[in-house]
Amino acid sequence: MIYKFRVILDAEEDIFRDIAIRQEDTLEDLHNAIVNAFGFDGLEIASFYTCDDEWTQEDEIPFFDTGDVPGEQKTMADYVLNNILDKENTKIIYVYDFLNMWTFLIELGAIEEPESGVNYPDLLFSHGEMPTDAPNMDFSGDESGYFDEEDDLDMLDEEGFEDLGFEEGTWN
Repeated sequence: MIYKFRVILDAEEDIFRDIAIRQEDTLEDLHNAIVNAFGFDGLEIASFYTCDDEWTQEDEIPFFDTGDVPGEQKTMADYVLNNILDKENTKIIYVYDFLNMWTFLIELGAIEEPESGVNYPDLLFSHGEMPTDAPNMDFSGDESGYFDEEDDLDMLDEEGFEDLGFEEGTWN
């Protein structure tokens, strides 16, 4: 079967690519298809992140093994698409180039029979021009009060660090 994904750059402008790929391919194959579809050079670090239906980021799936013990951490090459994405789990997040944080929202839109004569992965549709620079991401929180730097710093000044589990003399 073929998975058809819409890969959307997390930006104000509508910039997306539709990609068809075999369900037996890996996340590494999808990573390569995204890199090619958006015109990246493929030399930067990237990761996928599982997420819920509201795009809340969960577990990281890196391109390289970044664990303390070599071979202990699974990478993109270890995840077959149909083992991580299906009709119920249709969303995943992709971040390319951690210095610039190109962030993409990826959604499985269809599962179809392969077309004869088509080489997969296949770029089905391209919309929007890629900006020169990655869109600025606002990591300060939202207006609901989840993060207010001034209030949070005042709280730490008032309460101190005693209850945070840090002990003096344990720092290198």
